[in-house]
Amino acid sequence: MAEVYITCRVFEEEIERLRAAGHTVEMRDHPGPICHAELLTKIAAAEALICLLSERIDAEVIAAAASLKIIANLGVGYDNIDVEGAHAAGVIVTNTPGALTETTADLAFALLLAAARRVVEGDRFVRAGDFLGWELVGSQLGLEVYGKRLGIVGMGKIGTAVARRGRLGFGMKILYHNRRRNEEGEKELAAVHVPLEKLLEESDFICVHTPLTPQTRHLFDRQAFARMKDSAILVNVARGPVVDEEALVQALATGEIAGAGIDVYEEEPAVHPGLVGLQERVVLSPHLGSATVATRRAMAKIAVDNVLSVLAGAPPLNPVA
Repeated sequence: MAEVYITCRVFEEEIERLRAAGHTVEMRDHPGPICHAELLTKIAAAEALICLLSERIDAEVIAAAASLKIIANLGVGYDNIDVEGAHAAGVIVTNTPGALTETTADLAFALLLAAARRVVEGDRFVRAGDFLGWELVGSQLGLEVYGKRLGIVGMGKIGTAVARRGRLGFGMKILYHNRRRNEEGEKELAAVHVPLEKLLEESDFICVHTPLTPQTRHLFDRQAFARMKDSAILVNVARGPVVDEEALVQALATGEIAGAGIDVYEEEPAVHPGLVGLQERVVLSPHLGSATVATRRAMAKIAVDNVLSVLAGAPPLNPVA
C-alpha cells in the first residue's frame, strides 16, 4: 500500500493500526528530534509523514518527498511546517486539536504554583538536609496565588482552560488579551478583555498561550518586562520564541519581575544558560505540556487516524487550512 515514515517513537498499537491497513511503517527509534539531513533521506519514498512540532518541515523536505500526501503533526501548533508550500505541492497538513487542552492547562498552573510557592527550591532544600524545622520567617517564603490577578495572553482553548482553573479554583480575577473577544469566557469566568499594556501592568501572574507568528515573536521583550510588576510571575507553555529569553534573564536577574515557569524555549532543545543559573522562583520543565500517558496516546491516535483517512482516499479529519 503506502510507506509511512514516523520521526519519533510512538505507541505500538498505532504502528499496528497502520500495518493492519496494509501500510509499510518505518519509525525512528531514537530520543530527540531528527536532524534535517536524515529527514531528507528518510522522507524520499514516503507517502505519509508523522512528525514532531520541534522538527522543521520546510520547502526542502517537501520537495524531497515526491510521493508525499500528508504531513500529520503531533501537536496543535504547526509553525514548524511550511503549510503554504505543502498545499502548493498537493500535500495535506493535519494537527491534533483538542487532545491536549486540559493537560497543558494543568501543567501551566503547576508551573505557576511551583514558581510562586517555591516548590522546586523547597525540594532541593529538604534533599540537601537543610530543613531544620518550621520557621515563621524562613528562607522559602513565597507569593500568594488565591485571589490575585491572572493575565492570559491568548485566550483560546488552552488559555480559557487555565483561566477557568484560576477563577474557579483560586478565586483569581481574569484579564485577557486576544485578537478577538472571547465572549463565552467573559460570561463564564468574568474575564475582562484588555490591551496588552494594561494586562502587563496589572497582572500578578501572566500565562502565555498565543501561537507563534511574526507578530508574536518576542512579544515579551525588554519593554514588556519593564511594564510588569516587580512581583509578577511569567508562565510560558506556548512557544519559546514568543519570549525573548535574553530579556527574560535580565528581568529575573535584576528583580524587574519576581519569577517564571517555563516549559518551552527560544532555541529548543537548548536552554539559555542564564535561565539555568537562576533558581529563586524560576522553574524549568522539558516541554511537558502534553506529557501524560492518556494525552500522548490520544495525540498519536489522532495523527494516525488522519493518515489512515488520507491514504484511504478520504478527507483528513483535522486539516490545517
